[in-house]
Amino acid sequence: MGTRIRNLLFWHCHIRSDCIITIRVIEKRKNAQYPAMYTGFGYCREDCGKMSKETIQQAKELVAKMTLSEKMGQMLYESPAIERLGIPAYNWWNEALHGVARAGVATVFPQAIGMAASFDEKLIQETGDIVSTEGRAKFNEFSRRGDHGIYKGLTFWAPNINIFRDPRWGRGHETYGEDPYLTSRLGMAYIKGLQGEDRENLKSAACAKHFAVHSGPEALRHHFDAKVSLHDMYDTYLYAFARCVKDAHVEAVMGAYNRVNGEPACGSHTLLKDILRGEWRFEGHVVSDCWAINDFHLNHKVTADVEESAALAVNNGCDLNCGSAFLHLESAYERGLITEEAITEAVERLMEVRIRLGMMENHPSPYENLSYELVECDKHTEASVEMARRGIVLLKNKDKLLPLDKDKINTIAVIGPNANSRDALVGNYVGTSSLYITPLEGIQRYLGSGKRVIYAEGCDLYKDKVEFLAEKNDRFEEAVIAAEQADVVVMCLGLDATIEGEEGDAGNEYASGDKPSLRLPGLQQELLEKITAIGKPVILVVLAGSAMDLSWADKNVDAVIDAWYPGARGGRAIAELIFGDYSPSGKLPVTFYEDETELPEFTDYSMSNRTYRYSKARALYPFGYGLKYTDIEYSGETLDRSCASVGDEITISAQVSNNGTYDVNEIVQAYIKHVDALDYEPGFQLKGIQVLRLKAGETAHAEIKLDNRAFGIITEEGKCVLRPGKYQISIGAGQPDARTQELYGCRTEVLELEISGTETEIEF
Repeated sequence: MGTRIRNLLFWHCHIRSDCIITIRVIEKRKNAQYPAMYTGFGYCREDCGKMSKETIQQAKELVAKMTLSEKMGQMLYESPAIERLGIPAYNWWNEALHGVARAGVATVFPQAIGMAASFDEKLIQETGDIVSTEGRAKFNEFSRRGDHGIYKGLTFWAPNINIFRDPRWGRGHETYGEDPYLTSRLGMAYIKGLQGEDRENLKSAACAKHFAVHSGPEALRHHFDAKVSLHDMYDTYLYAFARCVKDAHVEAVMGAYNRVNGEPACGSHTLLKDILRGEWRFEGHVVSDCWAINDFHLNHKVTADVEESAALAVNNGCDLNCGSAFLHLESAYERGLITEEAITEAVERLMEVRIRLGMMENHPSPYENLSYELVECDKHTEASVEMARRGIVLLKNKDKLLPLDKDKINTIAVIGPNANSRDALVGNYVGTSSLYITPLEGIQRYLGSGKRVIYAEGCDLYKDKVEFLAEKNDRFEEAVIAAEQADVVVMCLGLDATIEGEEGDAGNEYASGDKPSLRLPGLQQELLEKITAIGKPVILVVLAGSAMDLSWADKNVDAVIDAWYPGARGGRAIAELIFGDYSPSGKLPVTFYEDETELPEFTDYSMSNRTYRYSKARALYPFGYGLKYTDIEYSGETLDRSCASVGDEITISAQVSNNGTYDVNEIVQAYIKHVDALDYEPGFQLKGIQVLRLKAGETAHAEIKLDNRAFGIITEEGKCVLRPGKYQISIGAGQPDARTQELYGCRTEVLELEISGTETEIEF
């Protein structure tokens, strides 16, 4: 069990005799400008056998042979070789959010938010496994040729498990949505896929980011202080991180740019020492976000200069610097701001992961023979298309317009700025595909030469004209002509990562990558209304990474499809869906609001009235919602008991029938609500998922086990407790809320459970 020693004032000791303990004692500086900057801290490095003593000892022996200067060099993301010790040069910076990124050709899967809409842990883990296979194959070949450059390594800075608390956040499409439970399950699955099953022989190393309480605004991130209550911190912002660290054993954690309750995240004693290494006993390494440590003195103003910033980060547990601040570690050492012991401890952690990745001669990797021919092979690209199919969400289907019968369609118009856009396929943090299939190309390929497909761009993504010298609305009339000649119109609207993304990457006037509103940008809404007014059947395909205001479309358009950023070949999956090769099965991992008027201020990090768990606003399309081409019926909903004691495991079950003609993947969802919840506590919360593969006409038994953590309640003090009382529990195709039932046209059964006993605190 982990051990912490703070300021040498008290010990909390339950230490096995064979545990290796590291204790660092630093005199605390008497200056309020540097809160908790220099403290004593210790913990059990072995933590009940999670990492072998042999690996720990090997790393210690290797680091012991380094000079102080050599150790400091290894803490830079561009780590130089130490030839006399057989340590090759290594660049830690690599990305694999939804495929190996920025290093040439790779299989490009749907953006993370699109994968999240599958709600399928097994599928996400398989995706992570493919990504790590390609990453390892590329690393093997690059290394043989002496190429150790950026984006060529095995330490992937993914997944992004921040909570998508506000639909205006530009980086939300990098996440798995707004729900802590879903984010934790999918984040853990992706980590397991990336890292493999053997902790001593990692396939690659995953990184949970950005720790923590980080979700915009992008324009303020370098000096913003996210103020959050202990309840919201543990209930919402930390839950997925805890599960990825404690249950999935993620190898790395990346800090955030912003401050959290006054402390810069990449140097936060509370986050990095008290919680991550103390409460959770994390034994991997911590990396700063890129150039975030410079923000300590330049923007956050909590330190005076770069040496103090570097010392604050290292002394509070940041081991690796993406940026330049750690170039000043030597002068920080000379000023007495850090000790060699602190440097040694950090470098030992960095060497441990490099050993387990097979970068040292006496610890070869079982993956070193994975061949480059695996990169973007047919099996992997087919998996990317299947992932796109599973993530697309059907939001509206008036009078069952979809699927279209291609035998009854002679001419189809494909209109919109995202109809033939590669950018709208891929999102950000992306690799290069050898083949892109846009929605237009997907429909053209599907219909072949016997049908007419008319294309019109219609308008720019966000400008008021396409051609620089043209008049406003310069492509409107072409779109009208196309629609008038067609039997049916497919409108492809939305966003792409050039206007929705990270500050510095999304280069436009739209708030540094955030959205100024939920409305379709530029002339898109006007174009949609003009084309719909013609009177032809209209199918709206939204390609975007976040919730949009689709309230007008919901009232006036025949069918609405949310395709997210569906990956390089996503246009194929879109076309197959439109023409009925498969039934959609995706569910929304975020809430679609009617508009942004009821959203709290973007800078307000309180969860009050945010996400489905706390919002009192009527949703346009609720979290967990999505239609199919077949009728799914739930019956016989049952709890295995109506009364239980605190800490009991409960099972909820139902019969699920596919009464249609399509085989489907049904996402069974279980929600829990404490009837007497306090004002600051959430309402119904997702606490269980089961994915059933149902053939046409088949009935299957769904069963979800709810352990004591599913009933855990976070108090105002941030403690996790089991509380007696009445609970409502549902099992079905979505939330048991009125709007979901209105959209589905059927009622979700809610069962009651009485739990007796005494309130009990449990581990978070």
